[in-house]
Amino acid sequence: MHIGRQTWLFKNKPVIISTATVVGPDEGEGPLAKEFDFIHEDLDMKEKSWEKAERKLLEQATELAVLHAKLKDEDIHYFLGGDLMNQIISNTFAARNLGVPYIGVFGACSTSMETLAIASLLVDSGNAKYVLAGTCSHNCTAEKQFRYPTEYGSQKPPTAQYTVTGAGAAVVAPTGDGPKVIAATIGKVLDMGLKDPFNMGAAMAPAAVDTIQTHLTDLNRTPQDYDLIVTGDLASIGHAIAKDLFKENGLSMEGTVFNDCGLMVYDLQQQAVQAGGSGCGCSAVVTYGHILRRMRKGELKRVMIVATGALLSPLSYQQGESIPCIAHAVTLEMGDGT
Repeated sequence: MHIGRQTWLFKNKPVIISTATVVGPDEGEGPLAKEFDFIHEDLDMKEKSWEKAERKLLEQATELAVLHAKLKDEDIHYFLGGDLMNQIISNTFAARNLGVPYIGVFGACSTSMETLAIASLLVDSGNAKYVLAGTCSHNCTAEKQFRYPTEYGSQKPPTAQYTVTGAGAAVVAPTGDGPKVIAATIGKVLDMGLKDPFNMGAAMAPAAVDTIQTHLTDLNRTPQDYDLIVTGDLASIGHAIAKDLFKENGLSMEGTVFNDCGLMVYDLQQQAVQAGGSGCGCSAVVTYGHILRRMRKGELKRVMIVATGALLSPLSYQQGESIPCIAHAVTLEMGDGT
């Protein structure tokens, strides 16, 4: 099952039998609006705080994912989740309502694929039948914790990214209809010495490139074996850096589509989102909404999702630390998955 240096090859090919995505108003004005299950009209979502609004996103997404799977909460063996808030409180507090065994995970914005990889591992090994994986983020909670509160009105440089307000959840099972999880590569922590919290794309790009190249090497594949390779939230700055790094490393991305969820979720020409999207909800809503719908329609057969995360905290930033980063890759396939 463990092949190469960092990759799990799933013998039994677990299946994503259902997904759900819930987003905020900005995402509802983006190019993928029709792909989401529910769009909130206001950022506060009738809650008393941004943090409670973020939790509401996740509660709705997990509820819908279980409903779409035609299951009940008690059918779920484990819930795996994480977010950007201190002590991952959005997921931990949401887990109170689910009432199922909970495994909290923190990978910053890489959490969507980290939870999916671990969920697939639990199902593939026979240690669970139904596992729920989910994550979320909210623009106002992330700005408040990591940068400046939205009410402060601080100007942002062009390299800054716009945290996605959204939550995505998926139910993984041994059998069923839907994309199969074929393999996952668990990334290494890389730190290029960058310290600017307004330039996350540049900090995360090397980790994304390292994980993609490791994934391909471990599986003895090339980029041309995939219909789509998509990173989580490098946005315009990090995506450009990643393409340059691939060229330097002699890896051609020709013959596949290489994109980024942070570039897909918004219209960068019409929306004021600086370099593009980011946040735990970025790769979650794009993958569980847009990409998996395309796979179910037969438009994509084999896809590699590479969620990227900047593992900084307000405390580490205040102490002058640089930004360690990580990326986790998951291969999804429709059909036999051979």
